[in-house]
Amino acid sequence: MTQVTIRDVIVGNDRPLTVIAGPCQLESEDHAQMIAGKMKEACAAAGAQYIFKASYDKANRTSLSGKRGLGIDQGLKVLQSIGKAMDVPVLTDVHSDTQCAIAADAVDVLQIPAFLCRQTDLLLAAGNTGAAVNVKKGQWLAPWEMGNIVDKIKSTGNEKILLTERGTAFGYNTLVTDMRGLPQMAQTGYPVVMDATHAVASPGGKGTSSGGQREFAPVLARAAVSIGVAAVFIETHEDPDNAPSDGPNMIYLDHMPDLVATLMKFDALAKQHPMTF
Repeated sequence: MTQVTIRDVIVGNDRPLTVIAGPCQLESEDHAQMIAGKMKEACAAAGAQYIFKASYDKANRTSLSGKRGLGIDQGLKVLQSIGKAMDVPVLTDVHSDTQCAIAADAVDVLQIPAFLCRQTDLLLAAGNTGAAVNVKKGQWLAPWEMGNIVDKIKSTGNEKILLTERGTAFGYNTLVTDMRGLPQMAQTGYPVVMDATHAVASPGGKGTSSGGQREFAPVLARAAVSIGVAAVFIETHEDPDNAPSDGPNMIYLDHMPDLVATLMKFDALAKQHPMTF
């Protein structure tokens, strides 16, 4: 079973839970520092490992009018400052092979969006940076197909790979999560992450934006952690209904300390009694 070291965080399916959390998109440096600070405190109190996440560019918005974020230049400066000021690993999305090396100079984990998970040039460029690479499973992809994606990244000599479940397309504007996919992806030998907030999104459900059911995000997080995963990915905001993106499925920031504490209890039980397949 591979463990991935990211700064002083060791991510593994047999390791204490890592929480990957932050706002959907960067709004400002002060806002990002506020969320990172509160999440770091909540995770430390519960005994969870922590990685901050935020996107400098939301390149796959539903409509042309959707807000995209601070952009790569300003956004990476903010993300780099968060990593230094808060002393935490930082994750962000990349959308093209040309962005990978630039982003890897500023953050610790490059995330491949679900829509781009089979783009060979993007995967190779991300792998070649030497940074950890988190790949979100496409909404149309079977979990056992993630082995092909792993092989692409491994071909660069980079084995710092994380695999994320974020739901599967189930008709129009709807996702469903098949929990069998978590142990199936774990059979690759790499850490598995559950994206509990995007899995309850309703892609394009509002016509020009996505909807979501944030009340079910903690349900999916609990279910995944009770099986035994390396990490849970949760987007959070102090005022989700007025966030620039993904508000309907983000969890309120003031709910996160209790949720993380609860997840750590499920995680302890799962890691004490690991399931074998």
